[in-house]
Amino acid sequence: MRTLIILGCIGLSLPAGAAAATADPKTVLDSLRKEHPRLILTDERLAEIKARRAADPLLERFIADALTAADKAIKKPPLVYEKRGPRLLHVSRDCLDRTYALALAWRLTGQDKYASAARANLLAVCAFPDWNPSHFLDTAEMSHAVGIGYDWLYEWLDEPTRAKIRAGLIRHGMEAGLKVYGSKGWWVTSAFNWNQVCNGGLVAGALAIADTDPQYARRIVPAAVDSLPTALTSYAPDGAWGEGPGYWHYATRYTCYALCAMETALGTDFGLSTAYGLSESGLFPILTSGPAPERFYLNFADSGERARRRSMPCLFYLARKYNQPVFAAAEHDILADGKAGPEHVIWYVPKPPAGTLDLPLDRHFRGRVETAVFRTGWSDPDAAFLGVKAGYNQVNHGHLDLGNFEFDALGVRWARDLGSDDYNLPGYWDSKPGGRRWTYYRLNSASHNVPMLDGKDQDARGTARIVQFTSTPQRGLAVVDVTSAYAPLARSARRGVALLRERKAMLVQDEFDLPAAHRIQWGMTTDADIDVSRPGQAILALKGKQLHATVLSPKGATFTVASAEQKPPQKPNRGVNRLLVRVDAAAGKATIAVLLEPVAKEGPAATGAVVPLNRW
Repeated sequence: MRTLIILGCIGLSLPAGAAAATADPKTVLDSLRKEHPRLILTDERLAEIKARRAADPLLERFIADALTAADKAIKKPPLVYEKRGPRLLHVSRDCLDRTYALALAWRLTGQDKYASAARANLLAVCAFPDWNPSHFLDTAEMSHAVGIGYDWLYEWLDEPTRAKIRAGLIRHGMEAGLKVYGSKGWWVTSAFNWNQVCNGGLVAGALAIADTDPQYARRIVPAAVDSLPTALTSYAPDGAWGEGPGYWHYATRYTCYALCAMETALGTDFGLSTAYGLSESGLFPILTSGPAPERFYLNFADSGERARRRSMPCLFYLARKYNQPVFAAAEHDILADGKAGPEHVIWYVPKPPAGTLDLPLDRHFRGRVETAVFRTGWSDPDAAFLGVKAGYNQVNHGHLDLGNFEFDALGVRWARDLGSDDYNLPGYWDSKPGGRRWTYYRLNSASHNVPMLDGKDQDARGTARIVQFTSTPQRGLAVVDVTSAYAPLARSARRGVALLRERKAMLVQDEFDLPAAHRIQWGMTTDADIDVSRPGQAILALKGKQLHATVLSPKGATFTVASAEQKPPQKPNRGVNRLLVRVDAAAGKATIAVLLEPVAKEGPAATGAVVPLNRW
């Protein structure tokens, strides 16, 4: 059954892939909803929520969670202008979280204590000297916070207070935004998260004051409608996100804020929601997370260390918008053991019937950064999970990690990615070939589960694509052509990964055609303790479980162990190890194949035959 029950933001979507319309500055406000609130949570939608809560225990629980967050927000100290490095972003996000919680609590309960606390926060940030436009995410998120607060509390605020808030929003947000649009600032044409966040935050702020100060919305909304498709094309064709599943949430929730604000305030999203791949994008964070309970992501790009799937209210919005109950079912599954936030109430979708969460075991996500994921099951906490990535090393937030894999089994992540380092490290964003970004361990090839030739990183301009993807009941596999990342040291380079479902094991096989002799180093990062006392074998131990690693090719190759620990100012990676195989390969064809098989207790090491990738 694919019926969506409570509709929130209005507006119908055209078929996926239809061209987005433009917004005419002269007529863009002709359909403006005159009254407040007009952004995201209208009074009609609020009435639906209130009417439903008594008959829906889950909604009642979510509302209780949201009110608890508001009660905590009341007790927080005043917001102050305090940067961390070049950023004010933590203050903007704190203001946003407080505003959603407090303003929603006031609208649900009518209690002045919530509105009063929200007003104090809004007046505090509007009195700041600026909202740090040099790092425009800070300005955009603050514009969003102040726009929502002004709009939702409009009837409670007196006119002098409204005027102060409008003045701060215009001075620090709207005027700063118009300068960036006027100068064609870089994020206006960016294909990634800055685009959605900056446009979405400015749209919310501009529409909040469109009745009193329409000149801002007449310029900002058309500019955002023109800019957003550049980023929305990054979801094509399957909904994947090149900055990784962690940044998928940041980018996509702001996409949802922007679309929903335009729908409720103007009655249209100008066709933006028809962007190719967006209707499927909710599957990306769901399928790229490993087994419960930890649900670690296939953690590529600058995702946080040990990043895992957490609650994402935008999945409720996407579920309603695109009639995708599986998105709602997946979010309810997460919330079974977690706290709901204000947006879960605002975009609430009732829990779909049992059986809705029917997900594939394997998936190939195409696009700017390709990924393939495989698993042995969804309900088994000991299930095996394998993910591999391709794409290009210059993607926003990218690392030198084409062909990187991660592997879970028996409730343990055996092969892992370390995630991002400190964004304030000198040269962290210098990603050109030879740039300082690639001197940092977590970002270069040495920390990733990829081969290296003669100790050299992958080419910073390297690209890779998945040239084979197969899913059968017995196994799932992918072959990645990574030649570009290793040229000119290799004439060709391919990596194959396969999940052997019955054994919950994985095979990783690298094949090179070398024009000259090179030392190949195969590497895998792990939290496990490693015993390499047996020739050609390694026993990894973690959380009372074991993984047996066997070098299948070349014969006679052995494992060694190295530490992944680093010195400050880089993150230390304490206790993290590297499982290595080093092979001195002659010119011509070279193959390294490693089988990783989990065992619940001590047992014989795995064996297997090596089959060339062209016969997989």
